[in-house]
Amino acid sequence: MKSSKLVYFVVPILAMVMVLFTTMVATAETAAEIDRDVDIAIEKLYAGSSAAKELSKVAKGILVFPNVIKGGLIIGGQYGVGALREGGKSVGYYNTAAASYGLQAGAQSFGYAMFFMTESALEYLKKSSGWEIGVGPSVVVVDEGAARSLTTTTAKDDIYAFFFTQKGLMAGLGIQGSKITQIEPDK
Repeated sequence: MKSSKLVYFVVPILAMVMVLFTTMVATAETAAEIDRDVDIAIEKLYAGSSAAKELSKVAKGILVFPNVIKGGLIIGGQYGVGALREGGKSVGYYNTAAASYGLQAGAQSFGYAMFFMTESALEYLKKSSGWEIGVGPSVVVVDEGAARSLTTTTAKDDIYAFFFTQKGLMAGLGIQGSKITQIEPDK
């Protein structure tokens, strides 16, 4: 009897999450809109983090997701679109998506940027048909404390990730298990 009550609770929530993400995919942005949002996001990130600004000078590429939407109630998911920048210009467009199950409730939005410090890490992203974070090049999430001591001299890992503009009511923030896939937005 308990499992049938759980089905009545979980199925509508799963349907709601699927509708939310289907709508998000259906209203995909154009390349120009993504570029505009990435420009604004990078400006905000650099204004709040001198370490990110310094790393940008030596990074081989920067993958920026200006607005990732995350939500869930037991079953959750997240989705966002962004651009890969090399030399300040967009060279590709990507989405990030993840699904989760567990004790969770709420919704939030956030942005993040991944600074690819090595050519091999950047090539891994470009050649993969969908890169699951946690598999492949090592990713270090930079928090405020670590950012104070991070310099271009001390940066020795493949990829550094910075989060910014977090809003909402969902505990925890991570990218482990997120899948990043190249997309072709409308021109």
